[in-house]
Amino acid sequence: MRPLRTRLAGALLSVLALTLTAAGCQGSSRAASDTASRAATEPAVERSVTNRVEPLSPSPEPRLPVTVRSADGTRVTVEDAERVVPLSGSLSEIVFTLGLGDRVVARDVTATFEQAAGLPLVTRGHDVSAESVLSLGPDLVLAETSTGPQEAVDQIRAAGVPVLFVEAAKGLADVGPRIRAVADALGVPAAGRELTRRSEQRIEAVREEVPHGEEPRVAFLYLRGSASVYLIGGGESGAGSLIEAAGAVDAGAASGLTKDFTALTSEALAAAAPDAILVMSKGLESVGGVDGLVKIPGVAQTPAGMDRRVVSVEDGVLLTYGPRTDQVLGSVVAQLYGEDGAR
Repeated sequence: MRPLRTRLAGALLSVLALTLTAAGCQGSSRAASDTASRAATEPAVERSVTNRVEPLSPSPEPRLPVTVRSADGTRVTVEDAERVVPLSGSLSEIVFTLGLGDRVVARDVTATFEQAAGLPLVTRGHDVSAESVLSLGPDLVLAETSTGPQEAVDQIRAAGVPVLFVEAAKGLADVGPRIRAVADALGVPAAGRELTRRSEQRIEAVREEVPHGEEPRVAFLYLRGSASVYLIGGGESGAGSLIEAAGAVDAGAASGLTKDFTALTSEALAAAAPDAILVMSKGLESVGGVDGLVKIPGVAQTPAGMDRRVVSVEDGVLLTYGPRTDQVLGSVVAQLYGEDGAR
């Protein structure tokens, strides 16, 4: 499974072919008012994801050197970890939560939590700048299996910097393996096991709060109104695990959408028949909040649209499947089953 940024690139090709659908949605993307924007970022249920990570205490002391297996099949020897560059927000979150954030010297554009916000960027858009990374003299670079371009990664390795690839997140089951992979590379395996236990226990505690019996159908929509991009997630979107953990049914997958993302049409929405819609907060804001969302063709005719039942989670954490995933799941559950949802 590819992460969201890569999966969306392929899905956009099908959207560009549906110019009529895009044109029909374009007006709503420009109709955002101040009130609608506030609705996109202030759901009625007061349970959001904190913008800070919670590091382990006391901070562990790395025991190096170590040799570990990278997800690209190579073996990587880490001699030192004083200067670490994680090339995704999720990997940054893991390093900081392990208690080693003081060793991180740069960030990817998706690392938006408070402790990392002041670090220099080493990506242009979502592409890695090898020159920016190397200028910081890193001891270790952490990357997702989708990190690119490949030429940039090759350039970093050619300069003698160890690059460890970690499998991209697919769902809740990946939380522990990803934490442990990073911890092992940093020479703090015990901290990795501790953080894994903490994360999994917190996720399980949230799952125990899920009401039984309702099983609402939830459609995951990817929205970028300014670019007329409207997609519905299918079986490979990456959201299915989270939706199911919230006691719901992935409406896109259940309607027969097997790909990661498909262009959003009235027909696709009718087949999915969602009781609720899951979106990223910036995507919801880009279409004018809930008021703008229900103006997209087909949305108002769904049970979700009629009830204005919308679940919104911050872009940077929704599908990261890391140490804050319990908060993400808690936010989804609270909004999904709250009396008023995000109406």
